[in-house]
Amino acid sequence: MTTPRTVDDLAMELLGKSSDALSAAERRVLERIHKRETTQDIGVVHEESATFGERLSDHVAAVGGSWGFIIAFTVVLFGWMILNSQILNRMGMAFDPYPFIFLNLLLSTLAAVQAPIIMMSQNRQAAKDRTAAAHDYEVNLRAELEILRLHEKVNHLIEQVGTLNRPDEEQSR
Repeated sequence: MTTPRTVDDLAMELLGKSSDALSAAERRVLERIHKRETTQDIGVVHEESATFGERLSDHVAAVGGSWGFIIAFTVVLFGWMILNSQILNRMGMAFDPYPFIFLNLLLSTLAAVQAPIIMMSQNRQAAKDRTAAAHDYEVNLRAELEILRLHEKVNHLIEQVGTLNRPDEEQSR
């Protein structure tokens, strides 16, 4: 049994399709099999192609969605309120007395800026997940095709061994 020499031969042998009928994923898999290429870590590939803005949005989302940020932010808020309502108010120097209008403005501004940045990070993560799913499909397809090829080779070897053993059995009779 000879190894197919082209992607067209592999397509017909493994998938029973002409190369024109292959999907893009099937074609990529067969080309990698033909070239004997290994698969790449899609996470590394995705991170290498990330722009500065994408990496920044990921970092903001990671920090903004952490317990450390929530605890620190709570401490700052309570500190702001205590400072302006208790300490500075007694000295007549409160820059944002109760009902903390300036604090409200800062919180609204933070929410208005942080929300779209987190959405950008989520969109990027969703795109990364779609890419990973497509990559997983290709890896699984390649594994399945390689198993089929190995199965055919094992069957061929069994046939050859069977052919070699037959004359011995006939001679012993």
